[in-house]
Amino acid sequence: MQIFDRIDSLIDADDCRAAIEEARALLLQLEQRSDALTHAIDDFLLDLMTLAFIVECYGRGFDLLARTLARRRLAKVRLLSEGVDSARGK
Repeated sequence: MQIFDRIDSLIDADDCRAAIEEARALLLQLEQRSDALTHAIDDFLLDLMTLAFIVECYGRGFDLLARTLARRRLAKVRLLSEGVDSARGK
């Protein structure tokens, strides 16, 4: 999905605050049809906010682990959203 590709690129954005707002807007396009998906989206956004905090406080030298965690949370969101779509198709 193009939404997830765009969100993945936002994880590396220079302007973390703008990236959070754009990611939030993109994620609102997904139908949050399950509690698990809703929680996964919340966890991802929290990790993206943590990443922004780390970059603001410590610069780009300490952000690798936070970016990795955000990507893993995004993968969970992607899997859950695709799982809901495939379950509805059955």
